[in-house]
Amino acid sequence: MNQNLSLYRIFYAAALAGNISKAADELFISQPAISQSIKKLEQSLDTALFVRNSRGVQLTEEGELLFAHVKSAFQTLEAGEHQLRLRRELGVGHLRIGVSSTLCKYVLLPYLTDFVKLHPHVQVTIACQSTNHTLQMLEQEELDLGLTGRPEHLHGMKFYPLRNIQDIFVASREYLEHLLLFPGQEGLEGCSNLSSLSSSDSALLLKSGTLMLLDKDNLTRQYLDQYFKEHQLFPENILETTSMDLLIDFAKIGLGIACVIREFVETDLREETLLELPAPFPIASREIGFVFSTKQGNPELIRELINQKR
Repeated sequence: MNQNLSLYRIFYAAALAGNISKAADELFISQPAISQSIKKLEQSLDTALFVRNSRGVQLTEEGELLFAHVKSAFQTLEAGEHQLRLRRELGVGHLRIGVSSTLCKYVLLPYLTDFVKLHPHVQVTIACQSTNHTLQMLEQEELDLGLTGRPEHLHGMKFYPLRNIQDIFVASREYLEHLLLFPGQEGLEGCSNLSSLSSSDSALLLKSGTLMLLDKDNLTRQYLDQYFKEHQLFPENILETTSMDLLIDFAKIGLGIACVIREFVETDLREETLLELPAPFPIASREIGFVFSTKQGNPELIRELINQKR
């Protein structure tokens, strides 16, 4: 663009008003200044843009052509200013969140319920994916916020802890009774009562039964694989899935023993839809929370979300 933007602003105002005097009043400048600016623009474009009539000024054919483009440009600028004003005055914005499907359902949704009521103008985008992928996208500034387990390395990010979660082994009563009664379960012959299962019994059940785990890309699975390795536990039959909800459902229908998070199956444990097996060795609890880049651009929105008390 070879012309000063102010010349186009004056041209735009004069074309809309159809009158030099009205344009001058709108722009708070003198009529001679309006006329001089239009003349300067016409000279630089080597084109007549207006003709005078009894009511003021009227666009020429060339002026109509230029006006269509100038109008589009100024409307775009005005829309941008409007969006910025809404963001400032009404809290309009865009918040991009990365979270696993499990944490989204059991932890994030209660936070979002109150947040969207308080900030109805904020666009929220949720990427349900692995923790590793969320952390990678945060580092690349493709997300504003993540809900994950505490990362081992933060790499320029902050972690806001929410709570601890506990991994446990669960199965249906029917599955465990079948497994205990199945011929050939070495070491379990004397255990006929589920309430008397010991940690050593659980170790044998994990080895002989079907153990259901999240897939290897999941941070929970990686944590459990390290647990098995440290305690020399070697499950022989493993069923993998990408969803903890599926692990819970599979355990309920008796497909095997699932490793799930206790806080997410409390109702099932209370109603005895699922039974908890004693862990062969203690499993350390894990911390989950919100993680965000120190360079992210929505600090107010993030602060509002993480301060929603649960």
